[in-house]
Amino acid sequence: MSEKYTQGETIVAIATAIVPEQGSIGIVRLSGTQAEAIAKTLFHPMGKKQPWESHRILYGHIRHPHTQQVVDEALLLIMKAPRSYTREDVVEFHCHGGIMPVQQVLQLCLELGARLAQPGEFTLRAFLNGRLDLTQAESIAELVGARSLAAATAALAGLMGKLAAPIRQLRAECLDLLAEIEARIDFEEDLPPLNEKEISLKLEQILAKVSSILASAERGKLLRSGLKVAIVGRPNVGKSSLLNAWSRSDRAIVTELPGTTRDVVESQLVVGGIPVQVLDTAGIRETEDLVERLGVERSRQAALSADLVLLTIDAQQGWTKADLEIYEQVQHRPLILVINKIDLVDENQLASLTYPQAITRVARTAAAFNRGIDDLERAILDTVNMGNLQAANLDLAINQRQAAALTRAKISLEQVLLTISQQLPLDFWTIDLRGAIQAFGEITGEEVTESVLDRIFSRFCIGK
Repeated sequence: MSEKYTQGETIVAIATAIVPEQGSIGIVRLSGTQAEAIAKTLFHPMGKKQPWESHRILYGHIRHPHTQQVVDEALLLIMKAPRSYTREDVVEFHCHGGIMPVQQVLQLCLELGARLAQPGEFTLRAFLNGRLDLTQAESIAELVGARSLAAATAALAGLMGKLAAPIRQLRAECLDLLAEIEARIDFEEDLPPLNEKEISLKLEQILAKVSSILASAERGKLLRSGLKVAIVGRPNVGKSSLLNAWSRSDRAIVTELPGTTRDVVESQLVVGGIPVQVLDTAGIRETEDLVERLGVERSRQAALSADLVLLTIDAQQGWTKADLEIYEQVQHRPLILVINKIDLVDENQLASLTYPQAITRVARTAAAFNRGIDDLERAILDTVNMGNLQAANLDLAINQRQAAALTRAKISLEQVLLTISQQLPLDFWTIDLRGAIQAFGEITGEEVTESVLDRIFSRFCIGK
């Protein structure tokens, strides 16, 4: 732990994904007091004498400091403190992609005294040096890991301070109230009495804002982790065709033979800005085939672990006893009934089709002809109460840590109101008000422990 927080020590890491024969550029990043000295030892500019200035790109060769053998042809970017990501001296070697060039440069930096950076240490230094607050630092990790445009938009808003600003404002309002209350405690005889109604009104207004921000927690969770959707049903109702039409690919094998799908087939999609993991499962039925029986059991497990179940039936055959048996196994999960193969029936047959009244969301599809997919996606968004996601305010989409701190702040503020209503002394008011102020400070990083920082930044990649 102490090593991670040593200020000024020069750290180094590979800052780009390294994939053999696929990466065109590989970046090795240095930050710290010796970054520039190490760069001058390794890097030799080509051609005319190029000025060694901050925020200037140099072209040349990286050479072994002892043998002078060329390691790579590269670009060098210099960013001197405080005009850098970490507010320390930062140097980046832009090498050829692949494994060997960047690994050799990294090793030379280590031999010259740099230390291998720990996960998230560059961003941690940016936070400790005051360039970022904690919400912005977390937004960087979320932007890197974003799996949809909506998730990236929310993360970018957080990086620009759209979450920190209202939190700081709430904290400032609580600090003002605390100062006003404590002034009455210390100088009771010199100041007029507190207006309890006015204090309570201000606290209620702060509580309303906290509740509004907390309401974005579920949206934030969906944007970051996505939704797991399982397509279940009897054999040959068109589950695999539905997956293929939805994903616009031939992810699953489609035949007329029942039991073709023997295992769970996955596909990654984005629906209304939400990353969706779609699981096409084996047809659920009793069977003597050992392999198919294992696939059926996996289907049941997938349905039980899914956030949403798409119970698919055949429009021609209608609601059968076998459909009812499957429904009874998954009815406690959020569920949409998908009536597939509507191209094979007329409107009268479709209108007369019956199913349990407890099923309130229904989508009609003809997967073989790519019909009804838009209706299905709308039903999914409505089911998870995210139908207005794209029109929603994506500036606020808090994560689990932020939601926990906000919840503590909310409880503390409610306790202050209760204390006021019970006519307890002013000293009691300040106890829970301080608790709310501390909770707000934990969100932005004004009040945070090393253990919290360690949990947050350990989730980052090493080069970030």
